[in-house]
Amino acid sequence: MDIANNILKKLFENVYFITGTAYAGKSTMVRMLAQKHGGVWCRENYTEDLFGLIAPQHQPNLCYFDTMSGWQEFVHRTPEQYEAWLYGCASENVGLELIELIRRTEAGQSVFVDTQFPLEVLRGISDYRHVAVMLSDPGISVSRFFDRPDAEKQFIYQKIMEAEDPQATLANYRAVLERINSPENYRRLEDSGFFVLKRDEARTPEQTLAILERHFGLLED
Repeated sequence: MDIANNILKKLFENVYFITGTAYAGKSTMVRMLAQKHGGVWCRENYTEDLFGLIAPQHQPNLCYFDTMSGWQEFVHRTPEQYEAWLYGCASENVGLELIELIRRTEAGQSVFVDTQFPLEVLRGISDYRHVAVMLSDPGISVSRFFDRPDAEKQFIYQKIMEAEDPQATLANYRAVLERINSPENYRRLEDSGFFVLKRDEARTPEQTLAILERHFGLLED
């Protein structure tokens, strides 16, 4: 059963989506927008509470962590396999995101989303004034991936170091990161037709916030 896009657009008229590349500031901006405007904050992976609904025969990519042979399989996948899995997860997650967003709009508050929706889905359920694409230089996501202290990335690094040949495994994983952060993928986002905001180290978070507020119509000029 499909829900028509015109109905979803009406339901999501107070939903603001931010998508883009890693290290562009998406998570920070979604949090700051929600805090300042008293809205609902949908951080990255906000659909995890619904993962009890999924099944391998219907969502094989989202269920991968339950079906893989172990973490060495995960870190040894080829760049092509990893990219296919990543896009598969985004596609399978669409239904979960829709369910969760419908649920979170019930209170009538503005909702700010760090989204995994594919661009073609966003074009159907939202519009230019409700979507922002935040971009950072593709090389940053590769060179700085393991610089972040968050537990997930450090866990992956630990598993890479446990491999039989850690340096070869690390090189393969960097090739994975280069593929998913390729110039082609960057240009696809840049040319999406949505509002694009590129990372600028000279700009403060507050200045970035003000740009997004104006784009979303949340700040009077």
